[in-house]
Amino acid sequence: MVARALMIQGTGSNVGKSMLVAGLARAYLKRGLKVAPFKPQNMSNNAAVTPEGGEIGRAQALQARAAGLAPHVDMNPVLLKPETDTGAQIIVQGKRRGTQAAGSFMRDKSGLLEAACDSYYRLAAGVDLMLIEGAGSPAETNLRKGDIANMGFACAVQAPVVLVGDIHRGGVIAQIVGTKAVLEEQDLDRIVGFAVNRFRGDISLFDAGRDDIARRTGWPSLGVVPWFWDAWKLPAEDMMDIASRSGGACKIVVPQLERMANFDDLDPLAAEPEVTVEIVPPGRALPGDADLVLIPGSKSTIGDLAYLRAQGWDIDILAHHRRGGHVLGLCGGYQMLGKTIDDPQGVDGRPGKVDGLGLLDVHTVMSGDKHVTLTKARSDKGDLPVDGYEIHMGRTEGPDCARAWLRIGDRMDGAVSGDGRVMGSYLHGLFSSDPFRASFLSDLGVESQTGYDQGVEDTLDALAEHLERHMDLDQLLALSTPVPPQT
Repeated sequence: MVARALMIQGTGSNVGKSMLVAGLARAYLKRGLKVAPFKPQNMSNNAAVTPEGGEIGRAQALQARAAGLAPHVDMNPVLLKPETDTGAQIIVQGKRRGTQAAGSFMRDKSGLLEAACDSYYRLAAGVDLMLIEGAGSPAETNLRKGDIANMGFACAVQAPVVLVGDIHRGGVIAQIVGTKAVLEEQDLDRIVGFAVNRFRGDISLFDAGRDDIARRTGWPSLGVVPWFWDAWKLPAEDMMDIASRSGGACKIVVPQLERMANFDDLDPLAAEPEVTVEIVPPGRALPGDADLVLIPGSKSTIGDLAYLRAQGWDIDILAHHRRGGHVLGLCGGYQMLGKTIDDPQGVDGRPGKVDGLGLLDVHTVMSGDKHVTLTKARSDKGDLPVDGYEIHMGRTEGPDCARAWLRIGDRMDGAVSGDGRVMGSYLHGLFSSDPFRASFLSDLGVESQTGYDQGVEDTLDALAEHLERHMDLDQLLALSTPVPPQT
């Protein structure tokens, strides 16, 4: 079996590449093909954990699910997790390689293309179709040298490219035609067509614009895709996709941390009709009518704790608790709720010890060992099953851990305050478990009405049908090319 390949690149970040690849993966799976998603380089703090204990971008985990596969580190061999404005943790084939400043990363990507190609060819050996996703835009000519995310990778593996523009942000004709204008000949040779995403209204109104793009570029149109209104029901990867979700009277308030990570914890809660999830941006106070304040995970716990204080959110959280409100911290948010965070080795930034919010009688010590694993747990209350994942550095201990609310094998996880209104856990993804989420929400006076996992499956099916109607999937498959032998 020789796999075929097709690469989806975009005219910019957040044009819907990840969603299109997920939808195409499910559509071709329904046609009987074995499909694998692949993204050579991703940048995201919303990581997923694979069964072998590695990290990949959350979007690739969703795409794997769409393709009917378990997520694997080869699906996203290079993952950059921003820790500061100028530096990121580098994950290679699932494992942390270290932290690198942006400048030095641009100068030295030694071994990364080779790692990406190794992963690509391993995946291709067992499937019919490789769906490759680019990152950002190939039109960033200043990044072309040493590129492994877009045209650099496409040229390395001789993959055909479909260029996608986003009409919702405006200027889609200039997006696509302008990209053609700045690309070098070898990159232009890779492009086999274009598509326009996120159209609202009567598609026929863009017929002339579509034809103008085709005339100016010489590329065929492979579809104009209308806005997919249920996209919010799928796990988001980018912080740009995080949005408040209006629902019922129960209000869960989430401070939008600067380095928020693994915010897919919010998705099952937002899917509940009786729950409103309100994401509070910087510069705004946390609303006083919250039932629960949820402090999410963070890629830089100490840095985000300082950010939280700079917004005055610490005062809001303490006031919320004094009024009888509930507070939940997950992973980095859990660490912030304790009395102190000690980072003697500077694994989270500069070495030092800081005071936490003090709502839990626990203390955290950071360490260089990163805990990355899929986890099965049972709730202390009701003995309910919980499936999730752990991805953190640090150890948290203290008197409130005696009231841990999750059992993971022979150990306990998390902590609960003496009054029962403040809780913390290292386990991400716990709200995806329907019985556990129902029990948790019942304590807030809410009846759960959603089967979350089935909802994701139904949405992926609907997305596949959406693309079958609005993209030429037969032509896309015809434009894919056999994966050449690895050299």
